[in-house]
Amino acid sequence: MKFLLDQGVPFRAAALLREEGIEAVHTSELGLSTAADADIVSWCIENESIAVTLDADFHTLIALSRDSRPSTIRFRMQGLKGPDVARIVMGLARTHAQELESGVLMTVEKKGVRIRQLPIAPASR
Repeated sequence: MKFLLDQGVPFRAAALLREEGIEAVHTSELGLSTAADADIVSWCIENESIAVTLDADFHTLIALSRDSRPSTIRFRMQGLKGPDVARIVMGLARTHAQELESGVLMTVEKKGVRIRQLPIAPASR
């Protein structure tokens, strides 16, 4: 399992994940710090990586594409430090590995985790 941490996610989290043996890179390490969200999503698809972000646009882009990739973890908590993000991502990788590998949109809040399987079906009329 590989992770790409978006610009708003603490840079240090990528290094901490790597120290734990988890493949992780931060957008700034790839020269993607100013890349459009769609370009980052494309990078994740091409590199079979899970996006980790604070940005709701990732979920919207992926849902509208009706694609089954990439899985995305969106944090809806402000003020997280690198160690907090690394701890949460490691926990999700352990407890939700199957879902993350199959393609999901995951939202992490203080009160819990919400998971939506990809692709997102269009609303019926």
